[in-house]
Amino acid sequence: MAYKAVIGLEFHCEMKSHTKVFSNAINGYSKLSNQYVRPLDMAFPGTLPVVNKTCVRKAIEMAMILNCKIPEYMEFDRKHYFYPDLPKGYQITQFFNPVGVDGKIEIEVGGEKKEILIHDIHLEEDAAALDHYYDTSNIDYNRAGVPLLELVTEPCMHSSEEALAFLEHVKSIYQYTDISDCDTKKGQIRADVNVSIMDEDATEFGTKVEVKNVNSFDGIKQTIEYEIKRQSELKDAGRYDEVIQETRRWDEETGTTIHMRNKADAIDYKYFTEPNIPRYKITKELLDDIRNSIPELAYERREKYVNEYKLSLYDANVLVKSKKISDYFEKVVNLGNDPKETCNWVTTRVLGELNKSEENTIDNFFITPEMLSELIKLITDKKITNNQGKEVFAKMLEEEKTASEIVKEYGMEVIEDDNLIESLVNEVISENSQAITDYKNGRTNMLDYMVGQVMKKSKGKANPVSAKNTLLEKIK
Repeated sequence: MAYKAVIGLEFHCEMKSHTKVFSNAINGYSKLSNQYVRPLDMAFPGTLPVVNKTCVRKAIEMAMILNCKIPEYMEFDRKHYFYPDLPKGYQITQFFNPVGVDGKIEIEVGGEKKEILIHDIHLEEDAAALDHYYDTSNIDYNRAGVPLLELVTEPCMHSSEEALAFLEHVKSIYQYTDISDCDTKKGQIRADVNVSIMDEDATEFGTKVEVKNVNSFDGIKQTIEYEIKRQSELKDAGRYDEVIQETRRWDEETGTTIHMRNKADAIDYKYFTEPNIPRYKITKELLDDIRNSIPELAYERREKYVNEYKLSLYDANVLVKSKKISDYFEKVVNLGNDPKETCNWVTTRVLGELNKSEENTIDNFFITPEMLSELIKLITDKKITNNQGKEVFAKMLEEEKTASEIVKEYGMEVIEDDNLIESLVNEVISENSQAITDYKNGRTNMLDYMVGQVMKKSKGKANPVSAKNTLLEKIK
């Protein structure tokens, strides 16, 4: 029997900033443990937290984009729990007065629009990281105090496709606003996934199961699908009482969720207002300044690419998926190149090269927007042919030279001399009488064959349009 799934997400994302959210330790990624640590991160006596203004601005910016209600005052709370990765015995977070509540955002799933409701978004500090080995567990405090945004949705999604579309949408916002890189390899994103099932005509939600700290989008997708299947099979077998309110974890090796602990009621974290951080007013001037600084987002660029640049929706989606690729594309267009021509080069040649290795990124790609612009203009100005352009592109990467340097070194300039092209055409006509007869008898593809012969004689340097027009004039 088919059931209706109900899904809610708690999406945690580490923010970009020079220092941590409440200490002056560097907010950076390092494979060397305990490198970015200050006394406050270790909860040494006498240390006091100082709020990072950059993090506050970015948190408010995200709340605005999510159409949340923003409070009059910025304030923080203490969430108490005791675990080795939390030196203070409590986490500084927002509970009573989050930076944003009651939001909503529209996403696209399978070509249709869907509104996702946001319960709240709040700014907090991350805990340290535990590294588990065969006979010991070590604590890396580099992550302790890293600024974290937690976005909590209402239980309003009904499939893994909807959840993934929402997460991809939010990820793009984080990247386009430079709030976060959302790099899964550095552990910058993770989610708690809440799943329940109910009969199609039921009015009450089923028993919610929480799966903690899933750290990849693929893992989130598999978690949702596994839980829907597990709970559905138990209900079909008349064992739905075995679906209990519990916390589970996702096991990548087995592709299953595993029981961690029962959760009969919400944990009492004994929240109270953080006494060492005075609340302060969020002024209208600050809100206006943040609102005016919000950049063009992925979905806005996509609309521009389709409506103004006349690109296909598919190509537009490919370009905006990565902000850095989209920025690269826009720089080439802004240098005076046709958007469609630029799109072809970026989505095929540039992305084709980058996809050859995970080490290849647009940041270390040799061909800059200015260099690609020069190459495209050589083609559009008919200095080289399109096929020559592909060859030039490859040699630019191989020899690390500009397009003009490659063209000059290999003598690849297109022949525009009408007299020379005419003499080449005459040679082809004299050598291909049967092809001309076939063309006149209706085999129009013979014209392309003869143009190819002209190009061959010129070693690919003749202007193909001129060659074709000259042939037509002589054999009509």
